[in-house]
Amino acid sequence: MIQQDLFASAASQRTAGMPDIVRIIAEHSARPRYTFMVLDLIARVARANGQAGPLVRAGEALVPIREWLAATIAPSGARHHQRRATADKVRAALAVRGELPGNPAEADRLVEAEVSERARETGMTAISRAVSELVKAGLITRHYQGFFVDHENRGAQRHAVYTVTDAVRAALHPGLAISENRRQPYVRGAHGQPRATAARASG
Repeated sequence: MIQQDLFASAASQRTAGMPDIVRIIAEHSARPRYTFMVLDLIARVARANGQAGPLVRAGEALVPIREWLAATIAPSGARHHQRRATADKVRAALAVRGELPGNPAEADRLVEAEVSERARETGMTAISRAVSELVKAGLITRHYQGFFVDHENRGAQRHAVYTVTDAVRAALHPGLAISENRRQPYVRGAHGQPRATAARASG
């Protein structure tokens, strides 16, 4: 079952190439570089119909696309000093609550697990924000797929599916084959190349 995004753009913006995409993202995003990375990754894992998700294969596992995007982008946004500062705060909080193990190795593992979980949650929030900006910009559409689509909570056992427009896919990855909805008849010529029926008739 499918539910459309409640925050879908009223009208998709027309794009003709990479400069248009960069301009549109800059107009709609507070973090244009990050948002562009999100769009590019979505386009890379999109199927032939432009849809990406709800799950992406990561090694042996299938994970929701939002989690995959957050995990993929996380290394590029990581800052050693920020992570160290977060680790210090986590360690201090655990010590105050009396939950910090006495064994240094166990303490380090517990702190690292908490830091990783915080980074994951922060990354997921950032992905959602970037996707919402892309939807409002008209560069992608979003719907939710899964169970209980009439539930007031959009996250109730459902996962997001992102659809990249053909114009955006062609601009980001010119080598990708883009389907077209045409009624013009054609026949297949030499070497598998299509040629117009009129051209064949005149030959």
